[in-house]
Amino acid sequence: MAFIKVLAVLALAGVCAAFPGGHAESYASVIQHSHPIHISHHEPIKHEEEHEHIILAHPKYDFKYGVEDSHTGDYKDAKEERDGDVVKGEYSLLQPDGRKRIVHYTSSKHGGFNAIVSYSGHAIHPEVHGHGHGL
Repeated sequence: MAFIKVLAVLALAGVCAAFPGGHAESYASVIQHSHPIHISHHEPIKHEEEHEHIILAHPKYDFKYGVEDSHTGDYKDAKEERDGDVVKGEYSLLQPDGRKRIVHYTSSKHGGFNAIVSYSGHAIHPEVHGHGHGL
């Protein structure tokens, strides 16, 4: 009986070893060096100094979009323009309290990012009543 148990365990181990799962698999190639790597030092190769002239296009764009979704209450619009290193734009959105937030902004290499935020309309805060919790 013990012989059959040992034989069953060995057979199970053989099946487990043959099954491909359980090991990390990857598409990466594995390179093994079984011989020593010799590193030699040479004098640096001197190159003639070459200058590449890279011509960059002048960045210029403008865009505009808006959303008016009465189902979700999402109302917003935005527009922006860029000419070289100067970006100017504005956006507005309807806040949860009913006011409209308007942001005008500029950004440039030397001036950094600057924004002016203003609001229009009146804030509406609904009266909150207790919900049966002794409030």
